[in-house]
Amino acid sequence: MSDDPEGLKKAIKLRNAVALYASSVLGSGILVLPGLAARIAGPSSILAWIFLSFASYPFAFTFASLSARRPESGGVYSFAKETFGLRIATAAGWLFALWVITGAPAVTLIAASYLGYAFPLDRAETFVIAFGIILTAFVINYRGITVSNKVQLATIGSIVALLLAAIVFSSSSVRTENFSPFFPNGFIPIGTAAALIFWSYLGYENVSNVAEEFENPERDFRRAITLSVVLISALYVSVAFVTIGTLAYRAGGSVAPFAVILSSVLGRFGAAGAALLAVFIIFGAVNAYTTGMSRVFYAVSKDGGFPKALGHLSEKTKVPDRALIALFGTTIPVFVTYFFLHVNLETALLIPSGAAILVYVIGSAAGVKILGSGGKIRALPLISLVISLVMAPFVGLLLSISLAVFVAGIVYGWYRMPRSK
Repeated sequence: MSDDPEGLKKAIKLRNAVALYASSVLGSGILVLPGLAARIAGPSSILAWIFLSFASYPFAFTFASLSARRPESGGVYSFAKETFGLRIATAAGWLFALWVITGAPAVTLIAASYLGYAFPLDRAETFVIAFGIILTAFVINYRGITVSNKVQLATIGSIVALLLAAIVFSSSSVRTENFSPFFPNGFIPIGTAAALIFWSYLGYENVSNVAEEFENPERDFRRAITLSVVLISALYVSVAFVTIGTLAYRAGGSVAPFAVILSSVLGRFGAAGAALLAVFIIFGAVNAYTTGMSRVFYAVSKDGGFPKALGHLSEKTKVPDRALIALFGTTIPVFVTYFFLHVNLETALLIPSGAAILVYVIGSAAGVKILGSGGKIRALPLISLVISLVMAPFVGLLLSISLAVFVAGIVYGWYRMPRSK
């Protein structure tokens, strides 16, 4: 398949797709959420991990099927445009923007917090390191998709190796008595934990954002999904199991359970290993999302949902250079806000989670309409839609921020595109 000289470069193979899926999904969640979820629901939080592992397949299959059918940049934005028209699609694009602009600083601060567990860092230094991770991802993506693909493959290989080492090292410290009582806080906290854990399974939609750059989307999307779902689910459930079984979530303020796990095995070197693991994982996720979300900005801008100047491709690298600059630049005021208002981690994660859940509602609803009637093809996006709607209320009052952005996107689309559907 040859490259379109006027469009994005087609350079994503099966191995690159799996690396993008794994990097997009295996982000900050695996570092911090096993501890936070266990503190909310106790040992029963593992039920939420198992449930969402199974539930992730309908999401993954829906987005992969939609992208294989019509490989365009923008993912859910493109599906929404085809199904519901430009105004709803514009609102989806605005939700994507809220998701990445508030979420990227939050997840990089998690990586920096792990470094702070191993090395003495003050609060300002933590924020500088977090910002540096985003800056590095921006520079790599600005150089083009080929460079980004190579970095992503190396990163995800390192991540999987380090995660497996953490699980193996800690397994001997797991005690069955640490799972009792299994429901210390009742059943309702499992739902709250699941809403928080939902963040960990976001990312399957991100690869759809770069569908236009696949060499063979019809073949590779579904193959990549099968491999990725099995790998990611196994790692998540295993990490949650050892976090609970070793009581690591009761130490380190629940923020750095891996640091606690590895420190108990390897001492000071364990903390350094956990810090290295955190930086690799967060960088991999941020790099993957920088790639995907810049394509969303690019697609929305071409249709007028963002300033049209952002819908520009570099002549040399064929990347949406202005969209990348806008994506990077808008994270700066969020860092400033988080720093001076002392926004806590749970809030910083739930705000983008609310936006992401609404994006999944829109994408799943588009999947129900597009993928035909009857049978498995229609059932899976319908399951995805129901799960997304069930999860949304558990975000709580912070969901109002995403709803306000959605309405603002509708109004903007109505104003800028009065003749659109």
